[in-house]
Amino acid sequence: MTEPSTFSDVGVPDSQHGGLVSLLPLPLRPYARLARFDRPIGWWLLFWPCAWGVLLAGGEDRWDLLLWFLLGSIAMRGAGCVYNDIVDADLDRSVARTAARPIASGRVSLQAAWIWLVSLCLVGAGVLLQLRWQAQLVALGSLALVAAYPFMKRITWWPQAWLGLVFTWGSLVGWIEIRTDHLEALAALYAGSIVWCMGYDTIYAIQDREDDALIGIRSAALRLGDRVRAGITAFYALALAFWALAFWAIRPDWVALVALVPVALHLGFQAFTLDPEDGENALYRFRSNRDAGLVMALACWVVGNAGMI
Repeated sequence: MTEPSTFSDVGVPDSQHGGLVSLLPLPLRPYARLARFDRPIGWWLLFWPCAWGVLLAGGEDRWDLLLWFLLGSIAMRGAGCVYNDIVDADLDRSVARTAARPIASGRVSLQAAWIWLVSLCLVGAGVLLQLRWQAQLVALGSLALVAAYPFMKRITWWPQAWLGLVFTWGSLVGWIEIRTDHLEALAALYAGSIVWCMGYDTIYAIQDREDDALIGIRSAALRLGDRVRAGITAFYALALAFWALAFWAIRPDWVALVALVPVALHLGFQAFTLDPEDGENALYRFRSNRDAGLVMALACWVVGNAGMI
């Protein structure tokens, strides 16, 4: 048997090496990888909807709040990944891309994983206490959705839709922290964020289609089959339509919609250059949504700053 000291730094194939994880002592690296600290794309995708809610609601001067949301995104995305891996340990052992995950490979015990999960949740609780009570209640409303998510891939072909509900919930929290009116704009922002998540997570799921089909895991990428690129294009187009409604509700002026042009170009690039048969191609386009989130944040800042007071 391989000694733990020789394999404790093993990541999964889509790990991004370097950075702080590689500087940690070897015994700590599996815990960092369990929380996906080696793959920062996840916390960016969780953070950006929070930022959108804050900026579109007119909170452009709340840089302290954005930093708290970033910390919370890192901690709670990590906690979600630990919980997901606890639930999916047996499935992960059956999938080539995930068999090396710390729990599936035995590098982190279930007991240690639960302790790590609680620790990350305590950091998230600290961030929660920085919010006013209305935003705290909204944030807590996501817990049932988060707890149910790992089971969705077993019962529906569209777990990406459930992930969209969970992963973009921060747009609701960010908005309510700033204001509690104009909920029609918030509803449109959230709806667009959900289908944006469905699009990028379908791209991510392309990598696992063969393994998922063998072990009976469902995903939008499998359900769409040969039409997966068309489906992703439709998700992104619908996201842009909802976001246009949100912007219009803030500033009913066609000029406001111009702010969405860079976002549309970025998402269009992803959809039209995607090669569903190339996992590396799909992974690159999935990760590029970090930049798409930034471009959308700038659009929200422009419209929120120039829109309603």
